[in-house]
Amino acid sequence: MAILWLLMALLMLSLVLLLVLRRGRGGIQRVPAGHPDAADPAAYGFLREEELDVRLPGPDEDLLRTLELVQRTQDYRAAAQLLAGTEAEGELRWQRVQAFAGAASLELRQRPGGVHETPGGQWLRVWRAEQPKDAGGAAVHAEFLVQQAWRTATPGTDEFRIIMEEARKTCAEAALLAPGDPVPYVIELSVARGLAYPHPEFEQLWGKVLDRAPYHMGAHLAALHYWCEKWHGSREQAYSFAQSAAARAPEGSPLAALPLFAVFEHLPEVNLVASFYQSEVVAKAIHGALHAVHSAAHDDPTLPHVRHLLVFFLVRAERWAEAMDQLIHVDGHVGALPWTLSEDPAAAFALHRALAVAGYEANGGSPAGLPG
Repeated sequence: MAILWLLMALLMLSLVLLLVLRRGRGGIQRVPAGHPDAADPAAYGFLREEELDVRLPGPDEDLLRTLELVQRTQDYRAAAQLLAGTEAEGELRWQRVQAFAGAASLELRQRPGGVHETPGGQWLRVWRAEQPKDAGGAAVHAEFLVQQAWRTATPGTDEFRIIMEEARKTCAEAALLAPGDPVPYVIELSVARGLAYPHPEFEQLWGKVLDRAPYHMGAHLAALHYWCEKWHGSREQAYSFAQSAAARAPEGSPLAALPLFAVFEHLPEVNLVASFYQSEVVAKAIHGALHAVHSAAHDDPTLPHVRHLLVFFLVRAERWAEAMDQLIHVDGHVGALPWTLSEDPAAAFALHRALAVAGYEANGGSPAGLPG
């Protein structure tokens, strides 16, 4: 994957340079940096690269305030209160569980602890010790273990299996504490991928998710990974899963975008030419994702995930104006695919954004032409 991102970065840099030099259809002119005609993301109100928030795909002020408080005071109670007040069946609870687990995991990585140092993420350990029956704490702990396994161990090793087995056990505890909550089962979908559940066992787990939240976007994304060719399925199985979910989803559901995620998971590593991104398969998947963002509620917490992936595909398909339309909705937060696959998500996002601006202006676009 690192090689793929390097190739993409080199391609994108060359295209940015080309598009900054090309103005309209009248040939190529050199536009010096700082010139009024040069493509400038700041002209659109976009944040500087160093200001981009890599923690979340979109805004969640309540979560950010709580995270800041928990990490500053090392007191878990604000996190427990926020999760207790978050609807169990909704997407927001799942995203907040991921965020708290990710924060604890990052703290531990930064401060592993020692003889004279308390390890990072201590607030999560205290949470579990003081409130062992709290369903939110159990879910965060399970997700923390999953993230630790993927980040610190290699799939197939004993270390990885031991951590994942502990995560599986904690998922079961969380499920018992909140029988109607789909989140413990959504977390176990990642465990299933890591431990290579047989297909019948995975289908049984998936049935438990559907019983509780049949149109849960986060759950479908986790299940899609299992069915991908690089894990325990195939390209055909992944596409079939995504297309079936999109077809049965109610109007306004972001699941209409799931086929685009399936396409992304099976991108050819060496085919970076625009013609691929303008192919019928990709164009159809983009169409479904655009329908999802246009029909879903404006505050749907999964919309930023769809918009970020759309930016990726629309830029490569040279659909500049449509890419800009997505950028004005997501700029500021970059904690989503595909940027999180890069070692520097903010830089990956900023590179695509610069290309979108250059392509948009090279075809006559300007800040005034975008909706406010």
